[in-house]
Amino acid sequence: MGSKSKVYFFFDNTRVSLNNRTELKKFIEFIFKKEKKRLAGLNYIFCSDKRLLEINQQYLAHNYYTDIITFDLSEKIGEINGEIYVSVDRIRDNAKTGGYSFSNELLRVIFHGILHLCGYGDKKKEERVLMREKEDFYIHKYLDQRST
Repeated sequence: MGSKSKVYFFFDNTRVSLNNRTELKKFIEFIFKKEKKRLAGLNYIFCSDKRLLEINQQYLAHNYYTDIITFDLSEKIGEINGEIYVSVDRIRDNAKTGGYSFSNELLRVIFHGILHLCGYGDKKKEERVLMREKEDFYIHKYLDQRST
């Protein structure tokens, strides 16, 4: 796969260790293929709780902290173009609260945004169950691939 990645990572006044970035970008593109979706471009912006709260208030009229906000910016039907804002603070907090490693929770959130762009919801109980199954599937597949 010699072509340039369609996935980009940006860091808005926050630090997060993303090991094996090239491998992760390739896996993100793999998820879109597996879900039978065409990826045109995807930007991940890693930021603070404060920044994500501002985005949540400004664009969604929600006044609460969240770990991720996904914007579908697609203009062409059948081509996904998106921006995913991720709160590193919230991931750190959720990992501690849930008893997960930071890296596992980070992968979960990264893949969660992709699944939203692929059409999966999480408002209803059955949607949340399917979303969690998909997240777990891709986390395990990614980690298995890295260990071989």
